[in-house]
Amino acid sequence: MTPATWHDRPARAALADLETSRHGLGQAEADLRLARYGANALPPPRRRSPLQRFLLQFHNVLIYVLLAAGGVTVLLGHWVDSGVIFGVTVINAIIGFIQEGKAEHALEAIRKMLSPSALVLRDGQRRVLAAEQLVPGDIVFLASGDRVPADLRLLETKNLKIEEAALTGESQAVEKQTEPVATGLPLGDRSSMAWSGTMVTYGHGIGVVIATGATTEIGRISKMLSEVQTLATPLLRQMAVFGQWLTWAILAISALAFGFGILFRDYGAGDMFIAAVSLAVAAIPEGLPAVMTIALAIGVQRMAKRNAIIRRLPAVEALGSVTVICTDKTGTLTRNEMTVQRVITADEIHEVTGVGYAPQGGFTLFGEDVPLNDHPELTDIGRVGLLCNDAELVRVGDDWELAGDPTEGALVTLAMKAGLEPAFEREALPRVDVIPFESWHRFMATLHHDHQGHGLILLKGAPERVLELCRWQRQDGENRPLDRAAWLPRLTETAAAGMRLIALAVRELDAAPTSLNFADIESGSFTLLAVAGITDPPREESARAVANCLAAGIRVVMITGDHADTALAIGRQIGLARAPHALTGADLEGMDDAHLREAACETEIFARASPEHKLHLVNALQANGEVVVMTGDGINDAPALKRADVGIAMGRKGTEAAKEAAEVVLADDDFASIAAAVEEGRTVYDNLRKAIVFILPTNGGEAAILLIAILLGLTLPITPVQILWVNMVTAVTLALALAFDPAEPDIMRRRPRDPAEPLLSGFLVWRIVFVSGLLVAGGLGMFLWETTQGASLEVARTAAVNALVMGEIAYLFNCRRLTASVLSVAGLTGNRYVWSTAVILLVFQLLFTYLPVMQTLFGTAGLETAAWGRILLFGLALFFVVEIEKLLLARRRRT
Repeated sequence: MTPATWHDRPARAALADLETSRHGLGQAEADLRLARYGANALPPPRRRSPLQRFLLQFHNVLIYVLLAAGGVTVLLGHWVDSGVIFGVTVINAIIGFIQEGKAEHALEAIRKMLSPSALVLRDGQRRVLAAEQLVPGDIVFLASGDRVPADLRLLETKNLKIEEAALTGESQAVEKQTEPVATGLPLGDRSSMAWSGTMVTYGHGIGVVIATGATTEIGRISKMLSEVQTLATPLLRQMAVFGQWLTWAILAISALAFGFGILFRDYGAGDMFIAAVSLAVAAIPEGLPAVMTIALAIGVQRMAKRNAIIRRLPAVEALGSVTVICTDKTGTLTRNEMTVQRVITADEIHEVTGVGYAPQGGFTLFGEDVPLNDHPELTDIGRVGLLCNDAELVRVGDDWELAGDPTEGALVTLAMKAGLEPAFEREALPRVDVIPFESWHRFMATLHHDHQGHGLILLKGAPERVLELCRWQRQDGENRPLDRAAWLPRLTETAAAGMRLIALAVRELDAAPTSLNFADIESGSFTLLAVAGITDPPREESARAVANCLAAGIRVVMITGDHADTALAIGRQIGLARAPHALTGADLEGMDDAHLREAACETEIFARASPEHKLHLVNALQANGEVVVMTGDGINDAPALKRADVGIAMGRKGTEAAKEAAEVVLADDDFASIAAAVEEGRTVYDNLRKAIVFILPTNGGEAAILLIAILLGLTLPITPVQILWVNMVTAVTLALALAFDPAEPDIMRRRPRDPAEPLLSGFLVWRIVFVSGLLVAGGLGMFLWETTQGASLEVARTAAVNALVMGEIAYLFNCRRLTASVLSVAGLTGNRYVWSTAVILLVFQLLFTYLPVMQTLFGTAGLETAAWGRILLFGLALFFVVEIEKLLLARRRRT
């Protein structure tokens, strides 16, 4: 018999169900079960060869458009243009291969979290076995520092605490016991269980294996992760639609022009075919995919400088589209380092500054810093917390690492903030004996001697228990009778703020006994020094980052596996929790899809959330049309990270499973870096829009010139090879300069763009048509002018090409601000790449016009000075006409 749950069953019943005993399995039975259940390992992920991984880099709509454009240029024999396009494609594939090479190892990262060995009872003897050899029914021994090797139903515990943050989001190590708990409790509340992959931080335990490999909780998450489907980013979805629409439109117009020329203008079929191909080549924006890919790559570099490492290129733009950030609490908004934030004494309530295990910070009273010399009781409090303690803090570079229980680590940090040096204090008051913490008596006591022959008993534990053992309280520097009634309201208020309470007391002895027993504790009268409020506080920058996101119109939603009270307390501290309550995983399980979508829209904090709950919430938000970022650091976050539009993992303290499932990794684990990444993402999207609005009128103008010439029965003003020249030198040079544009000043004060908004809004379509018309007027007008003045066909075409290029250079400056004027110092000089590319392009055009080999290749001829004057005048006219159009549109919007 294998029950669906084990936490609600007595230990004896679990042993019976598993057909085992406290003496463990025999080796023969274990071998049979190993054959039946398989190795205690997660199924290996399906492997892809390096060649397959490389080829899959081309499975992207941007790359498809690039390859199609490259194919057209190959058919036309323009090898330079083809080389540029295919070169960009291959470079992008290599970057993607390197950046995404580890993506398929997400399941492998979870596999590495399983314990490599375990202490097991086999044939009545203790043996160290490879964890893969464990089977249901094995008896396993746990000790501090062990990684739990399989899912266990606990049979014995002694001060057993297990850190489960990576699996459940619980910020504190969970105290374990053997009694069954209620059916249906969330994972973090099943205190009679130990879960595979979690870490024992304190004490000892014995458990019976109830699940191995893929049937464990970590295995279930692994399976869920493998089944999650990722979504295309908003830009890729828009590009897919835009590419299809544009392709069919170009083919239709070219076919109509071909038919019109033959039927109504008496062109030969061969001539009209060349004209139709020229029209298609002119209209296809083959430079656009290259510019988009390079712009995304530039965004990757910019984000890396702001501690956001991009693992998948399209995530750059998706960050700029974000409407909701779903954030984990533990390790993301908080440091996952327990910290004493409040010290309550009989006289005062001190707040403690600084977060984490680093001993940086101090004490404040009514917002003012407290000099330690004026408050010697703080030193005494810190000494009790330091010496009645088994934890150690070790400095590793700039970080402080904990060995021991997180709560005890917080007390060591408190002592160091109080000016105490651990090694000196332990030498000055050496420990003689100890009564370890036990769940049934709920305190820890240590006996110390000073060097004058006096004894000292230090006590820490649950406040209600320590208060029972205290007769006195330290007040105004003296021992006075304990006033329980005065303490209770302050303790209740601190607990309601989501803090765990630890009371600290002392008893001074005239003699120096050599042992400590319960009679010394129960019969003695202790002096209560203080009660410490401990929690995993928010990062100091979290509140500011949340405020920045809200100002940018981005919702922030906390989804955590921790308790609701703790989540609400953190939410209030960072300005997130406007609602008076949080929804829990149990609340979500009773909702249908419609109510879940409503709850996802209206609730800011979700607590006691399992991996399934996080995944369902992300799905619900996406169903509401939101573009969702999910942040996290634990295994329990990995499925939601993979499903979100952008998954962001913590780089320093995040699990490998979370990093491999995410598109972005934060190098500094700082929630504030997310806001910086969103800003860069918005900048990238802005620059992509500028590039699109620049490139499409270029192609539209060229295509319109040819179309008008066909409709009027004129000689083609521009040849196909000249069209390709213009496309190559303008799209891949001028448009690329826009990818380097810095962020506009108001970029983080705008609302997020609507995910359903088309790539080309009505305004952008107008701008493209308007500028295309101006380029047609300049290019065709210059061709007709030169022709009527008796110039040769080569000179007229050369003048038309240079007029188009000069108009595009002028329009490039207009595009630095799509709606605002660029007639300012910042507008004209804020991007040095615009000027440098404009100068380079002018040099190319001079070579195109006057170099003999270019004249032979492209059919050009030299121009007179007067022709250059007319070309320059057209460029200036186009620039100022577009600026006037911006001014008129701005006035219209205001009215």
